[in-house]
Amino acid sequence: MIEIPSLGALALSIGTILEKRILKNKKVSIKLYQTASFFAICLALAPLLYFFWKVDYSNALQLKNVLIFIGVIISAVTANLFVFYSLKWEKVTNLEPARILEPLFVILLTIILSFFIEGLGERNIKLIIPALIASVALVFPHIKKHHLKFNKYFLSAIAGSFFFALELVLSKLILNYYSSITFYFIRCFSIFLISLILFRSNLKKLDKKTSILTFITAVIWVIYRIAIYYGYAQYGLIFTTLIIMLSPVFIYILARMFLKEKLNWKNIVSSIIIIVCVLYATLS
Repeated sequence: MIEIPSLGALALSIGTILEKRILKNKKVSIKLYQTASFFAICLALAPLLYFFWKVDYSNALQLKNVLIFIGVIISAVTANLFVFYSLKWEKVTNLEPARILEPLFVILLTIILSFFIEGLGERNIKLIIPALIASVALVFPHIKKHHLKFNKYFLSAIAGSFFFALELVLSKLILNYYSSITFYFIRCFSIFLISLILFRSNLKKLDKKTSILTFITAVIWVIYRIAIYYGYAQYGLIFTTLIIMLSPVFIYILARMFLKEKLNWKNIVSSIIIIVCVLYATLS
């Protein structure tokens, strides 16, 4: 059933392209979009809660696990603000070397924290080596001849990638106490409330077309996160992260098709290496 994490990779790429289209609209601010997007995700998830609500209250409400969940929320709020800021003002393909650091951060954090935290014990060399090779391949297309060009948008995307990685690693520690849908709903509803209180955004400022596109994007993110959480539960952090590395391959294709952004030979080589690493890890 690795098709489910693979579906997550495709959903991640589609969601990224759609978010870029929304944020290109000068009338849509970062704060407004953050509030609207999480409200839309909550609406998309609400009908599913009747069938999939599940919480192991005896474990979930332990102080340690509540603090971990708070850490997940803080990391997620921070990550989204950084990512939305970078997407608002920079091309998707220019941000890819920063955004694709997220899988590398996940792998490194998982390996490091597995020595200190019970429940993250993932040190399988057959997975770690192809995952690290794929991570390097992700960065390869964006290495310039003389230097990497850093600007505030690029640095913001790096920060977003780190905090998303931290959120995902923390989520793995408590994910077993919830169903994937319940966990994602509580996470997103918490972020929506925090955003609404902090930013006091008026959702009525979104026009009908943008509202519809925001809801479609929300559905895509629901598919992505459920696929991610399923992968974590079934295959572990590192293997799922390796599969999700296919998303930049999809992003390159979609950015070329819908945003008319050009690819180069490095993008193609990188994509081939990533696919080979995924196949190796899957078949070995």
